[in-house]
Amino acid sequence: MTAALRPPIQPGEDAPQFALPAVNRDGMVSLDDFRGKSALFIGLYRGLHCPFCRRQIVLLGSTQDKLRALGVETLAVVNTPLERARLYFKYKPARVLLGADPDAATHQAFRVFPVEVTADPTTSQWPQRITLGEVSQVRVNPTGELPGPTPVFEAMERLNAKDGFEATEVDQQVAAVHGMQGVGHFLIDRQGIVRWTHLEAGERMADLVTFPGDAQILEAARALAR
Repeated sequence: MTAALRPPIQPGEDAPQFALPAVNRDGMVSLDDFRGKSALFIGLYRGLHCPFCRRQIVLLGSTQDKLRALGVETLAVVNTPLERARLYFKYKPARVLLGADPDAATHQAFRVFPVEVTADPTTSQWPQRITLGEVSQVRVNPTGELPGPTPVFEAMERLNAKDGFEATEVDQQVAAVHGMQGVGHFLIDRQGIVRWTHLEAGERMADLVTFPGDAQILEAARALAR
């Protein structure tokens, strides 16, 4: 992976077309569903193995009501096969509309690329490539559920245990291929133009699994409304 693949889609650029199978309704969901009708807030997440992403999807359920009052619809894209996503969200329903993207094709279209894992620390350059050792040293506690900042992989294990989440073989396969997939958030206007972006840890590795909250998202939506 090279620096030429960064940054993600920027404000002022056309949002890339996408069409994904919907998880919690029938049919497909696409950018054209919203074009000319409403603005769209879209979050591109890792698979179900990521407890931080699962939490953000839950939080978006309440955020979407506030966004809708500003003329903005909400979509979360999960890097998980459709059948696995439907089974999970059957028992853990999400209020926000979900699209399944097991290949992370939408992430790539928005230029939200995975971080390349390298064994050579001399080639480490965030956010293009990193060693697993460097990632394992990042300490996180974005939701305040842990006793304090905790190494990221340990934090994932603790939160998954707290949730009673047991990764299936499908989850493990997704994590093996897309475990270092980045997370991105985009606000798209009614004409299909990106107006605001947020890339997880786009500047600092220390910001891993830190996602925008209500205040930041709604500020961007209000600016769009103006």
